[in-house]
This record gives sequence, C-alpha cells and structure tokens, in this order.
Amino acid sequence: MKIVINGIHANLRFASAHMIPGHEFCGGIHGHSYHVDVVVEGERSGQFGFVVDFKAVKTIVRKLCKKLDHKVLLPLKSDQIKFMNMEGPLEFAIGSKNYVLPKEDCCLLPTTSTSAEELSRFFAEHVYRALENLSSNIESVEICVNEGIGQGAYYTFKP
Repeated sequence: MKIVINGIHANLRFASAHMIPGHEFCGGIHGHSYHVDVVVEGERSGQFGFVVDFKAVKTIVRKLCKKLDHKVLLPLKSDQIKFMNMEGPLEFAIGSKNYVLPKEDCCLLPTTSTSAEELSRFFAEHVYRALENLSSNIESVEICVNEGIGQGAYYTFKP
C-alpha cells in the first residue's frame, strides 16, 4: 500500500539558490521555490493499520526543507567545485569564478550536484532512514523535488 503527500498542499517547500557548473543556462547562481512530493510504500501495521503516520512523514520532510530554506545549496562531492576554505566564510571556485559566501548562508550537501535529480535522491534516502527508525514495514520512499509547478525529478529509494 502507498501513502501520497502533495508538497504544495502540505506546505513541504523551500526556496534556495544553486548552480549547475558548466550548464549553459543554469551555470550561474539562480534560485527556485521548490516543493517536495512524497510517496511511501509499505505494509499496513500497528494499532491504526497505517503504512506510516502522515504527520511523521511531514515532520521529517519539513525539517529537511527548513535546513535548505533560504540557503545557497552547495554539493560537497562535485568534481567541478574546488573548496579553498571551509572555516569562516566559504571560499570556493568553479572554473575561473571565485566565490566567498558567509557559511551560515550556505547548506553543504553530501551530493555531486544540486540538480533536482540529486536533491530528490538526497531527500529519499534521508526520509527512508528516518522512517526506518519509526517503522520496520516501509518498503520504499519516492520523492519528487519540484523546481516549479509541473517540473521536477523523482527518485525512489528502496534498500
């Protein structure tokens, strides 16, 4: 059985800036008002016969959205970003461009990119791990990170 949470209606949102190094249009710093859709698949169990409580899922996703909200998203595993200073202001270079940003304005992610595809993978793995601690009957978590209405990337995490 599956439960589905629509990110627009459930207020699972964040607004962030990012860049996709080397991309013709997305290579410069720009931003999106993201929303996150969630599908959790598993067996019903417990006193109420839930796959998982909707409230628990929304709490986990909102916490993650809050971490990314109003930040510049930076992928720590990118082979195109060279970090020079990780203490104090973040100093990094992408090709011939050098950046210095206050660390508190950035969110460093354990990803290779900050594309919708990588963000959906990041969310799906994080949400699955958090739900796994609450329930042993979860089979998969599918996340769609939308960069706008009708434009997003899906990733399904299934261990």
